[in-house]
Amino acid sequence: MTTLRTELAQAFHHTHSFRWDPQGFTLASGQISPFYIDCRSLMAHPAARRVVAQLAYDVLRPVNVDCLGGLEIGAISIATSISDYAFSVQPQRDWRTFVVRKQAKDHGLGKLIEGVVRPGDQAVIVDDVLTSGGSLLKAVAAARNAGLAVAHALVIVDRKEQDGRQRVEQEGLTLLSLLTIEDLMKERPAS
Repeated sequence: MTTLRTELAQAFHHTHSFRWDPQGFTLASGQISPFYIDCRSLMAHPAARRVVAQLAYDVLRPVNVDCLGGLEIGAISIATSISDYAFSVQPQRDWRTFVVRKQAKDHGLGKLIEGVVRPGDQAVIVDDVLTSGGSLLKAVAAARNAGLAVAHALVIVDRKEQDGRQRVEQEGLTLLSLLTIEDLMKERPAS
């Protein structure tokens, strides 16, 4: 019987959202890694979105959550998919979503956080991939500055590189990951 984790790892391969090349890929940090993970491509597929949402819901069920959010643009589909799934199943959860802008708007209300959040809300920050933890921690800081209580973060894949997990945990967060790089490598199709 295939588990949801295995199904998700296989979805990365079926959607060509994971690549491995010993020559390496340049990451946003400038570092080179043999792994390329493209969760935006993965989340473009409804079946993969559903598996991400179901796994995340299962992981988050015991956590006190009012809202889910993260940095634009990658976290939008992740938070929305989880929220929609959580509202459609039993026990039903009404997890609102929000987005942390990379920079505050220079017009209108000049918000850094868009969505329905209230000071004191229990927020979970979601992100696609954890490498160094920089983007996730930026979203955590913005959410905390807005008065949200953030004790948990959830990522689809922990690359287990650049001490990302350690950096996140040093900020008093419990890091939840749906997959690790080992899960993706284990499910690589034979050439």
